[in-house]
Amino acid sequence: MTVSPRVTVWNEFQHEQKNPKVAAIYPTGIHGAIAQHLQSEGFSVQTATLDQPEHGLTDAVLAQTDVLIWWGHVAHDQVQDKVVDKVHRRVLEGMGLIALHSSHFSKIFKRLMGTSGNLKWRDSGDRERLWVIVPGHPIAAGLGECVEIPAEEMYGEPFDVPTPDTLVFISWFSGGEVFRSGCCYRRGRGQIFYFRPGDQAYPTYHQPQVLQVITNAVRWAAPAA
Repeated sequence: MTVSPRVTVWNEFQHEQKNPKVAAIYPTGIHGAIAQHLQSEGFSVQTATLDQPEHGLTDAVLAQTDVLIWWGHVAHDQVQDKVVDKVHRRVLEGMGLIALHSSHFSKIFKRLMGTSGNLKWRDSGDRERLWVIVPGHPIAAGLGECVEIPAEEMYGEPFDVPTPDTLVFISWFSGGEVFRSGCCYRRGRGQIFYFRPGDQAYPTYHQPQVLQVITNAVRWAAPAA
């Protein structure tokens, strides 16, 4: 019998509380939008946010998490180091981690990568074409050759991360830039996937193909039985 992975969706949940435009796009928060979709796919899902005690990532929560999804942007420095220590330890033990969008600057992602996560960026509503370059990879299942995102924040190379174990997606933007947008890594026993799309100002996490990638990534990152 296949057991469905237990997922925790972590979001700093700052933009949605302070910016009415973002709140209109994500009335239950980015974490709420992702969690609702994953629940509809049959996963056991809980959420956690920055303002909760221990940022919602208590020992009990982490012990019941097979895959942790992380979204952060403006409050990376507010994440307590002791919480990062716990998450880091759980990844090495086998918990999967999916780092979304600006989480390339999160404490946990930078610690796992050992690099700065620096990149080029421009927020001008560029059209993004997410090219599938490893069509046989489980994270690319059901996507076709590319995913069109009508408007997004641009991220461009150079991207200061280690060479991925597998690079599943490359993004092209209407300004001409390209970016490694779907990077797979392994640290200890844990599977890690960095997925670029998802600026808070755009309804990207309502787009079915983007949610399909996250669904696929949860299944891929979950620890083996």
